[in-house]
Amino acid sequence: MPRLERGRTTVVGSRQQGLPSVAGCAGRTGSWRNIQVLSQPRIVIVGGGISGLATAHYLHRRLGADVQLSLVEAGPRLGGKIATEQFGGHLVDVGPDALMVRAPVAAALIEDLGLSDLVVAPAGSGARIWSRGALRRLPAGTLFGIPDRLLPLMKSRLLSPLGLARAALDVVLPTRAALPEDPTIAELVRPRMGGQVFDRLVDPLLGGVHAGRADELSARSTAPDIEALGRANRSLYLGLRRRRRNAPKPAGTGGAALVTLVGGLARLIDALADRVAGDDVRLGSAAVSVTRDENGTGYLVALEDGTVFPADAVVLAIPAFVAAGMIAAEAPDLAAALGGIPYVDVATICLAYPHSAVAHDLDGTGFLVPPEEGRLIVGCTWSSVKWPHLADENTVLIRCMVGRRRDQRWVGFDDDTLVSQVHAELVEAMGLTGRPTEQHIERWPQGMPQYVVGHQARLAAAEEALGRLPGIRLTGSAYRGVGLASCVADAERTADSIAQVLSDARARSEASA
Repeated sequence: MPRLERGRTTVVGSRQQGLPSVAGCAGRTGSWRNIQVLSQPRIVIVGGGISGLATAHYLHRRLGADVQLSLVEAGPRLGGKIATEQFGGHLVDVGPDALMVRAPVAAALIEDLGLSDLVVAPAGSGARIWSRGALRRLPAGTLFGIPDRLLPLMKSRLLSPLGLARAALDVVLPTRAALPEDPTIAELVRPRMGGQVFDRLVDPLLGGVHAGRADELSARSTAPDIEALGRANRSLYLGLRRRRRNAPKPAGTGGAALVTLVGGLARLIDALADRVAGDDVRLGSAAVSVTRDENGTGYLVALEDGTVFPADAVVLAIPAFVAAGMIAAEAPDLAAALGGIPYVDVATICLAYPHSAVAHDLDGTGFLVPPEEGRLIVGCTWSSVKWPHLADENTVLIRCMVGRRRDQRWVGFDDDTLVSQVHAELVEAMGLTGRPTEQHIERWPQGMPQYVVGHQARLAAAEEALGRLPGIRLTGSAYRGVGLASCVADAERTADSIAQVLSDARARSEASA
């Protein structure tokens, strides 16, 4: 591959095309001039997780072979938090374990990648809430814990008689006072349905998704459906009932909203990686900065090893705080907006138990834990019950998540201490009578972005700053949804935007020729 070097700095073109990207350089400072604009646009994607890979996939769908694409990933493998390991005799996801196919773009991606035959829907009969010393059934018909049926709520015994009466008042209470522009989940739910619905249902469900606290999370950013219900309806209960009656079932999945793949979600990563096999994909390559080139018409993406990629467009598919560090010199206002997005440390602990250690048959998919319980576990999945392909007559596979905002007690624990603490809580919750025979821990420092109040304002500030940086885009879990399906949808929007920017630039170039 042709390259031009000066000291430790290397400017590279496309490995696929084998064409030079730099016409020349001058000056003792090593500054680069006269970046050659090729007929094929050069795009650099920083980050090889689901967001970066999906963006690359959609860019190829939009632009075909008419693009030079480079993807750089700081870690040793592609996939980011999606990781599948051999565990307990099965291939088990030790990061995210499900994809929401209620989002049409996620279902379409599975089909497009030829993975439809591998789709598995959950087999369990619903989740539990570990509250006041017992595993209690999550009432049927809830949206992030807000009920639309009173009888299942009564049967669950999650609420006291007083708490039930307070929740029922939502139907008759008058219209609330005006909501703030960016209300928290608590500001939407507590005045309508009371503290027990919030503390024992809403907070644990949102905490399981966001590793956050619902009295700090922005409703508009984390649960826009709830905010829309709160603004459009006097009663949350009645509004949710109307919404559910009109909601279509997801197509092609037997009605399941969440699915996984036989062999784990790593199959999704492998299929996306195949789509970029002909591109310049670099692992173990940390990007450190993005700056404009000297002509002001493109960008230079510098790697830690001194390599510099010229680019017509750059996609930053990395955590917001990493993107902030990369862009700080070029756009301090953008860096400030990105740096204002907080993160928390989280971890997943996978444990394998012999069937003899489980006192009773597990009924359901797992359980969630309200923050008010003071437990270390945020959520627990009974993986070998939830997913039919992991069912095993000898072994029970359990997957726990720890870590949420305002609870980082576990961070200083070594692995054995962490497993012992989690095991002790499982014994108390489930009545386990034996120790785990196998364990696997994945720690994700600063692994979960927090959409706290003001998130939309931070995004607006970032978008305004990006308006002065044509060709640079942000995508990933820090912005418009933390779930895998949200990341895929945002990747598609990002690819569309980049394709439009390049099309407009080409049209202007041809018009001026």
